[in-house]
Formats: sequence, C-alpha cells, structure tokens
Amino acid sequence: MGENKCALQAASTLSVEQFTRDLGGSFRSVRDTLVHIVSGEWGWLTIWKEPALTSLFVTELWDRIELTFDPKAYCDVASVRVKWGEVEREQIDFVAGVTDESLKRMLPIRTTQLSLAHLMQHMTNHSTYHRGQVSTMMRQLGEKPVATDFARFLLVGRGAAEQTR
Repeated sequence: MGENKCALQAASTLSVEQFTRDLGGSFRSVRDTLVHIVSGEWGWLTIWKEPALTSLFVTELWDRIELTFDPKAYCDVASVRVKWGEVEREQIDFVAGVTDESLKRMLPIRTTQLSLAHLMQHMTNHSTYHRGQVSTMMRQLGEKPVATDFARFLLVGRGAAEQTR
C-alpha cells in the first residue's frame, strides 16, 4: 500500500468531527493537511506535464490550486480519497513515460531552474513531511498514527513484490 493510501486508511478511522477538528497545526486539521498533500502532488504533476512551461504559468497554477483544493470542499476521507485516486492515476501515467533524459529537463521555478529529477524528489519529501504531521495529529486525537518511516515503505513494497512472485 502506498504511503498516501496508508495515511488515508489511518484517517478513515476518524469521525468527521475529528477529521476536520482544528488542532492548531500549519494546516489546522487532518483533512486540511491531506488536502494540502494531494494539492501539492497535483500542482507539481501539472508543472511537470506542461510542455511550454513559463514562470507565469507556475504562478497562476499555484493561485488555481487554492480554488481547486479548498479543504472545505472535502467533507470526509472518502471525498479526499476520490480526488487522490484521480491524481494518482495521472502520476502513474506520467511516471511511465519518464526517461533518463526527461529527468534532466530544467523547469523554471521562481527565479531559477530545477531539474525534473530534483522536483520529483522535492514532491516526495514534501508529501512525507506532511504525512508526518498527519501522524502527529492522529496521536493528538488519541488514534493510531500512520507510519511514515522510509525503511518501512521499502520493506512493505518488497513484501508486496515478493507476494506477487
């Protein structure tokens, strides 16, 4: 199970009140934090897929994200899971076409350019950081936290791969 799916699975044990409760974090609630993660993943994917990327496109995209991913539009875990499923399918399609050469593509971000490879790594780190926040919030709510350890991710993935042999 992917790390995002693990976070959604853990959050599915929460009541709607717990899911949306303001816990005082940078993204207030479990819901707001999960929506922030998926919005970031969608935003970076949109940037990576844009063939004629400009700094203006990137700036306008981040403004659009705030409208598309308003946490209040996601009343429960199921609604976040649906959106995440859409984004995940697009990610899988995109990654299937990534080549060693495309990873070197330089993309304009703020006042510089960064490679696709580095931006993909950034997105992964960003999502991991915020899943850690979800884990803390789960503890605050008295629930079982989501495991976010990278070694666990690798071991779970390896176990799934060995089961399919």
